[in-house]
Amino acid sequence: MSYTLEQLASDIKTTLKKDQSPAGKAKVCEHVSKALLDQAFVAKHLTAENCKPRKVLFEDPELGFCICGHVNEDKAVGKPHDHGSSWAIYGQAVGTTEMTDWKIVRKGEGEAPSLVEPVKTYVMKPGDCHVYDVGFVHSPNRQAPTKLVRIEGANLDHVKRSHIKAA
Repeated sequence: MSYTLEQLASDIKTTLKKDQSPAGKAKVCEHVSKALLDQAFVAKHLTAENCKPRKVLFEDPELGFCICGHVNEDKAVGKPHDHGSSWAIYGQAVGTTEMTDWKIVRKGEGEAPSLVEPVKTYVMKPGDCHVYDVGFVHSPNRQAPTKLVRIEGANLDHVKRSHIKAA
């Protein structure tokens, strides 16, 4: 039997109601990975017609987290960024994404951006999931089509992002 969006949302909510610490978010990754590896889930929810490039598939009215589908048909190199006052969990369903984690070497003030340097680069493959907690700076590099599930701690359509630039 396929893992449903409703089951994923319920499992995430149950986990986050018990624990919103980094350990709780890591537990959320287990649920997301289950969805990423379920071919029926991916085929149903991560379609170009539905999620190109991003669509909120579910938004929890109580806790505010969102389950988003992403379908990227072209290559793209993302800039270093965080998710402002929110956190996000990236999950790879199809293709690969090279992710780079960055550290802030100079905190921005006023109009000046925070300056960052790369710390670690790794490849996310189908089934892989990674937590980017509040303030964690990262950047994706996709050289071929990908499909992702991203859990946002709050709908990022309404969250102001930090101004960040590579040093």
